[in-house]
Amino acid sequence: MRDRDEAGRPRNARPRDEYGRPLPKGSEGVPRVPDDYAPTAGEALEEARKLLAAGRPFHAHEVLEARWKTGPAEERELWQGLAQICVGLTHIQRGNLAGAAALLTRGSARLGAYGSTRPHGLDLRALAVTADAITADIDEGNADAGSAVSAVLARLTPGE
Repeated sequence: MRDRDEAGRPRNARPRDEYGRPLPKGSEGVPRVPDDYAPTAGEALEEARKLLAAGRPFHAHEVLEARWKTGPAEERELWQGLAQICVGLTHIQRGNLAGAAALLTRGSARLGAYGSTRPHGLDLRALAVTADAITADIDEGNADAGSAVSAVLARLTPGE
């Protein structure tokens, strides 16, 4: 059963490993994103980039999820799409290629809705194309978690 706060909302109390897999209660896991974390857009992107560079897309997803839950409603699709792509990368790391393809496809579709706009300096079209290319690699049996994380990280950096 999942830990919940006083209002009944799920909490992130269970320790997790570097791939975001739950560990037994009382185990020492990697640091987690606090339940009350409310980053600015810049903070969320900076932290997500650091986590991706460290090979921790699950934790990058948690940061992006915190932004989608606390940021402006008009940016919800942006942050959800970014978080879904990071969860897709997590599934590649865990060997769940069907789950990875599904999440990468959903994330790409959310970002595609932004067209050629560049919120926060991000080239979302290029990021969606990258997610689609990773999905094609999965379909062809060529999925590589390290390369996939690096490709997304490269596109998550704001353009000039």
